[in-house]
Amino acid sequence: MILRIALAAAYFAAGVLHLLIPTPFLRITPAWVPYPAAIIALTGLCEIAGATGLMLPATRLRWWAGVMLAAYAVCVYPANVKHGYDQVIVAGQYHSLWYHVPRLLFQPVIVWWALFAGGVTGWPFRHRSEA
Repeated sequence: MILRIALAAAYFAAGVLHLLIPTPFLRITPAWVPYPAAIIALTGLCEIAGATGLMLPATRLRWWAGVMLAAYAVCVYPANVKHGYDQVIVAGQYHSLWYHVPRLLFQPVIVWWALFAGGVTGWPFRHRSEA
């Protein structure tokens, strides 16, 4: 439950930031993304909706929130790659590879975390027969 609450809080905060302060997210959005401002706003709403869904009792909606937040984490990976590869300065800060490499390597964990929080998977905390 603690992992679910922590992930929901992180996604909710990120969603609010996407809506209130979109500029940093626009800077790391790849050029091939159409209508970047609208996409940033939409992703913010998706993060808030997903976070809210994770906080529901164990229902199909929570399951879908986990699936969709996992898919979301996969979809934003190109922005994280661009951030690192182009060394985009966000909020006046330059981040070195000591920031970007762990962040990029941690993304699959976030995908798993969303699936775990949504009750889609129990691995590695439950045996397969219990999931």
